[in-house]
Amino acid sequence: MTPYYHTFQPDDTRQLAELESRACAHGWSAAQYRDSVRCGHQFHGMFASNQLRGFAVTQTVLDEAELLNIVIDPQWQGQGLGKQLLRELSATLAASGARRLFLEVRAGNAVARSLYASQGFVENGRRKNYYPCADGREDAVLMEATL
Repeated sequence: MTPYYHTFQPDDTRQLAELESRACAHGWSAAQYRDSVRCGHQFHGMFASNQLRGFAVTQTVLDEAELLNIVIDPQWQGQGLGKQLLRELSATLAASGARRLFLEVRAGNAVARSLYASQGFVENGRRKNYYPCADGREDAVLMEATL
């Protein structure tokens, strides 16, 4: 399976919310995706066999971009698709003039933090008790990379 990438404005935000609900317990709702589309955020989709395998949502202001969300369909996780999607969207953002990419990640998400570190992201701060979790709240780790 060779994935291909497509930057798109999704018409069916419910599909994105449903994919994310399979991937994590506290994902965005369809309404949040609709708001994101209205705000002009960029959607980067990863497809294989004409099916959406994952996507990312970014916003860019001047020469800085922020990764707002990245999701890989659970049945395709662990196969390097997240790394491929992150590389592709970083290249797309750099080509459009972005020089730095920021993100936040759950402190307890060791897999994601390892992925980001492998792609040159470094921790630059924390937000205490930012994310809801089963035990109450957990910190957000702030990270950035030069594109």
